[in-house]
Amino acid sequence: MKKVWLFACVLLLSAGVFAQQKKAEDVVKFKELSYDFGKIKQGTPVTHNFEFANISEAPVVIESATPSCGCTTPVKPEGAIAKGKADKIIAGFNAASPGPFNKSITIKVAGVDLPLQLKITGEVLTADAFAKYEADKSQAKPAKSSN
Repeated sequence: MKKVWLFACVLLLSAGVFAQQKKAEDVVKFKELSYDFGKIKQGTPVTHNFEFANISEAPVVIESATPSCGCTTPVKPEGAIAKGKADKIIAGFNAASPGPFNKSITIKVAGVDLPLQLKITGEVLTADAFAKYEADKSQAKPAKSSN
């Protein structure tokens, strides 16, 4: 019986601790948490700006922006972002290898327990496949009518 009581107390205590952890979403609000580049040409690096605002009552510092692999290069703002102000994290992708990709960037905010993740997806096509994709796309556009 003592073991059951001890287990129940530990479970209740740990639930309370986890419930009090501050999340990055509590202090910064991103316009979007994921972005799809669609089809991109191999060897042509691409970037996307993940815009966010400081929704807390104090200045916020982005401590780190850690990519899931070396092919993704995030650039975080340096210094504090004032209350109510906006900034961005630039996500770069080198597009070196053909094929679909699904990468993440883990964002750590100073003073916040739980980080958040930004995601980028898309498909890298070889030069020939990309040329064919572009040609097919332009042929699929409806012709403009002249009135």
